[in-house]
Amino acid sequence: MGFREQASRVRRIVGIVLAVLLIGGVAVAVAAGRDSKDKSTATKTVRGVIGSEKAEFFADPDVVKALAAKGLTVKAETSGSWAMDQLPLKGYDFAFPGSKAPADELQHGSAVKGGPLRPFYSPLVVVAHRAAAQVLADNGLVTLSGKSSGKLLMGPYLRAARTDRTWQQLEGAEKHAELTGTVFITSTDPVSSNSGALYLAAASYVADGGRVAADEAAIDRTAPLLRKLVQVQGAQQTSSDAPFRDFVSGVGNPLVLVYESQVASLLMQRQDAGDLVLLYPDTTVSSDHTLVPLTATGRRLGELLSTDPELRKLVVRHGFRPQGAAAEFTAATAGHTDYIDQQLTGVRQAPVPTATVLRAMARRTRG
Repeated sequence: MGFREQASRVRRIVGIVLAVLLIGGVAVAVAAGRDSKDKSTATKTVRGVIGSEKAEFFADPDVVKALAAKGLTVKAETSGSWAMDQLPLKGYDFAFPGSKAPADELQHGSAVKGGPLRPFYSPLVVVAHRAAAQVLADNGLVTLSGKSSGKLLMGPYLRAARTDRTWQQLEGAEKHAELTGTVFITSTDPVSSNSGALYLAAASYVADGGRVAADEAAIDRTAPLLRKLVQVQGAQQTSSDAPFRDFVSGVGNPLVLVYESQVASLLMQRQDAGDLVLLYPDTTVSSDHTLVPLTATGRRLGELLSTDPELRKLVVRHGFRPQGAAAEFTAATAGHTDYIDQQLTGVRQAPVPTATVLRAMARRTRG
């Protein structure tokens, strides 16, 4: 073999070797980059069960991104708040019912130190179509403070419920063909749902002269009225989400019990509220959304929701009121004060009975 042929052969071999090394180097670089990327965006999955009213919050891409920046990915399933203690929660990191009473029961199954956290809350309200709100105002059951907001007077409303008052018996209702039958508020199933149970708490408090139910005798005193409030509705949902969506779409009952957060979220997302009138019961209950940590990771989530500025901003965007930060909610809803009562003026908070009493109260509404 001549010198030139040998040199050419050597160059081909060297070229092949260099190509192999180059390809290998690129592969290593890509793998290293992938590993680096995985490490920089790696998150720890946090499994939990939540009330359905918080499902949109946890599904929000901005919330997902904000939690990922803190190293967490939340995988949440929905359940009625009062049904959570019946679930097999082994392997879950947190439970997040809509109020303190079911959270207290869930806390008994947690060994995590520090107790539950209450990062945000929302008062119970009633949404009404404008015609219904006006008729109720003309008959002394509501006071209107504008075209889109007012107060539901719980005393007169409960007296009307006790006597099975119909829309046809109310002055002015004859002008509105949709206002027929018994006057009632659509609520959720109090046996399984938080808002339904808290509705009973507020109603029993008003009906019993401003006394919080503490024993069987107190339950006996208000049971007939509470049974009327529930049984007139027929079948009930386990979540306030479906009745609210029905209301906004123009179907269903003209009066629906929901969370203020559902209305505030609708407004801040600039969705059409139609002829919605937001009525604050003059005696109501605030739903303290209470996270029960079942593991240290669950507690980390609760602490972030309570303290992280970006997450608190997103909490407000979904209509909730952060604990200890009225200014954040006030600023975010400044353009919607024709609906939202930012200071809850003239609204009295009813104390909530223990979980045991509330469960017994709910069962008595069945018959």
